[in-house]
Amino acid sequence: MASFQPRGWISVWFLINFPIIIYDTLYCFLRPRSMVGGDLNWLWKSYELWQEIDHVYGLPAYESGDGFTNAQALLNLLEQITGVIYLYLAYVVKTPAAPLIAFASNTSCLSKTILYWAQEYYCGFCAIGHNALPQLTLWVALNAVWLIVPTIIAVQLYQDIAAGLRTAARVDDATKRLKSK
Repeated sequence: MASFQPRGWISVWFLINFPIIIYDTLYCFLRPRSMVGGDLNWLWKSYELWQEIDHVYGLPAYESGDGFTNAQALLNLLEQITGVIYLYLAYVVKTPAAPLIAFASNTSCLSKTILYWAQEYYCGFCAIGHNALPQLTLWVALNAVWLIVPTIIAVQLYQDIAAGLRTAARVDDATKRLKSK
């Protein structure tokens, strides 16, 4: 088996990301109970401001029956499951295939975040366009984290996976040459 050493900073991202995204996912799936006025809102007090800033999380999307919020929450859940699988494969099984699972999970995160931003752009900023500059700045700053970090991780994992594939190809070529002699 090829040697594999997980990158600690990528694993830290997966570990930090997990509780944040699960918390967010539960907020979405438990609406309206998690929203202002709901019996579970006390668990999501921090979202009181967010549901005013981003109507995807607020009453406008919920009352209109917009399915995007829960659709992205479902993808969040699948993304987190693959993230946990990556950590298990990297640290328990210690398989060199673990970065491929990390890449899949990370690509899911990045793609979903791009879709989220694209949705805003193509609907004419329908969920955030009502905000003043300070609220928009907060929205951009918090959401940009899930664009920037996954992009950096994607580049790193691509480099790691490509290096492993190049090494495997060289070994395969060398083995074929030895067998042909």
